[in-house]
Amino acid sequence: ALFMITLGIIISTLTVTSANHWLTAWLGLELNMISILPVITKQKHPRSTEAATKYFLTQAMASALMLFSSTLNAWQTGSWDITQLNNKLSCILMISALTMKMGAAPAHFWLPEVLQGSTLTTTLLITTWQKIAPITLLYMISNHIQSNILLPIGLLSILVGGWGGINQTQLRKMMAYSSIAHLGWTMTVISIAPNIALTNIIIYMTVSTPFFLLLTSSSSKTLQTMTTTWTHAPTATIIMMLLLLSMAGLPPLTGFTPKLLILDKLVMHKLTPAATTMAIISLLSLTFYLRTTYLLASTASPTTTQSTTLWRLKPNYNQITTILTPIALFNITILPALLT
Repeated sequence: ALFMITLGIIISTLTVTSANHWLTAWLGLELNMISILPVITKQKHPRSTEAATKYFLTQAMASALMLFSSTLNAWQTGSWDITQLNNKLSCILMISALTMKMGAAPAHFWLPEVLQGSTLTTTLLITTWQKIAPITLLYMISNHIQSNILLPIGLLSILVGGWGGINQTQLRKMMAYSSIAHLGWTMTVISIAPNIALTNIIIYMTVSTPFFLLLTSSSSKTLQTMTTTWTHAPTATIIMMLLLLSMAGLPPLTGFTPKLLILDKLVMHKLTPAATTMAIISLLSLTFYLRTTYLLASTASPTTTQSTTLWRLKPNYNQITTILTPIALFNITILPALLT
């Protein structure tokens, strides 16, 4: 069963990314949704059932809107080709559908709730792999999208991502808002420089994957449990701290590169007010990243033993964490040269 579900998730995403016809892309997204539902409901708990129901309803609504948009475009222009989304109304409806599919603001309402009802591994799957298909479609229609439609969506996502994350004590919800904020950065620039938008989302996935895997290995679900991580996994604590700072976009780390490129492109296209607003709003996200980093690295819980602490648990670092962590932490300085 697990093999079939994994195969379904992989094949559905590949179907969408390689599609030329709107119906093929729609079919891929539907298969993707059906494949992920058993993964969310794996825990026999009312909360996971609720999460799966919310996920199903929002994705079904987005799929219906997407089908309506592509049919309208085919009716008006006679083309089912994904890259030929020439009808203005179809374009706006498609952006709305894909925004809801990804969980960007203002259609973000389902993402924190679904993630809170899922396991950490499922949360990782929804915030990374599940974003590939809608982002690819958005990338393919980016030449038809006007930046004045996506800029407000992007700015709102960054604001919601920062504002919503500040008040969270649950790590899964905090990461959901972090995901919304990163999607905002991608949305603002995708109509101007689609390659940079794609780079941003790839780097976000590269940084968040090892972070989620480390959370899973240390079984941390709230900010409170993170304060004691250092007692049993000091190395993991340091790595998690650096990964959070990378997500925040602090200069020596990888997360800074896409943000710099995005702001640079916006200024080049005479969108300096938008770039300034984004930079200021992203300080909200920085607040909760720094708070989590502080809790991880600078708080020492009361110790009960008088002897020197023996590391009680050896965290099981898997190969993915080992491979992705250096990429997620050390700035890829050659990246701007590749993108120009």
